[in-house]
Amino acid sequence: MGKAIEQIATSQGIDIAWRITRDNRSALNDELLQQADVVIEFSRPDAAFDHVMLCLNAGVPVVCGTTGWNERLPEAQQYCREHGGAMLWASNFSVGVNLFFALNRYLAQLMAARPEYTPAAEETHHIHKLDAPSGTALTLVQELIKAHGGVSGWVLAPSPAAPGEIPVTAIREGEVPGTHQIRWSSAVDDITIEHKAHSRTGFAAGAVLAAQWIQGKKGVFAMSDVLGLSA
Repeated sequence: MGKAIEQIATSQGIDIAWRITRDNRSALNDELLQQADVVIEFSRPDAAFDHVMLCLNAGVPVVCGTTGWNERLPEAQQYCREHGGAMLWASNFSVGVNLFFALNRYLAQLMAARPEYTPAAEETHHIHKLDAPSGTALTLVQELIKAHGGVSGWVLAPSPAAPGEIPVTAIREGEVPGTHQIRWSSAVDDITIEHKAHSRTGFAAGAVLAAQWIQGKKGVFAMSDVLGLSA
C-alpha cells in the first residue's frame, strides 16, 4: 500500500516529505512528523494506535487505513476531539467500496420489512492479511446491523450462527486484492451484492484523496465525509 500511495501521490505532484518503514521506525518524532502537512498511516494492528497518537500529539492530521485495532480506535478518536486534532480512519479507502457501503446500508433498510430474508457475509483476501474478518467486512456487517435493526450480531464461520446473527466467512488465498459479498437468502431466492477489487490502486487513490481533503480541518472524519455520502 505504501508503494501504491507514493506512486499515485507523485503522479499528482504531491511531495512525499518522509517515509517510515520497520527499518527506520525509531526516527519518528515531532520534528519529523511536522515536516508533513498530512500523514498517511498504513502499518500493523499492533502499531497503528501509537502512530496515530504520535501524529495527534504533534498536531499533524492523520489518515489511517490500518485495521485490526478497533478496540483502541474510540480512544484515539476521543483524544483527537478533546485536543483539536484531525484524523480520518477508514477500513477501506476505495471509492467503489464506500459506494458499496452505502448500497449495503440501503439494502439492509429495505430488508428490515422482509423477515423471510437472512443475511450472510463473505470476504476473500491474500494469505498475508493479518486480521479476519477484514476491517471492510466488519464495517459491512456493523452497518448492516445498525440499518436493519433486527439482526443482533455476527459470528466468524465455521462457528455456527445463532438466530439473528450474521455468519461471516473469511477466506485467505493467493495474492488477491480483496472481494466482499453480502447475501440475503430466503426459501425461494438469494439477493447478492459484491465488490471485487482488481488491484490496490483504488485503495491507494482513496487514501490520497482523503489526505488532500482533510487539510485545514479539525475533527474525526470518515470516507463518507470525503465523498459526501450519508453515514
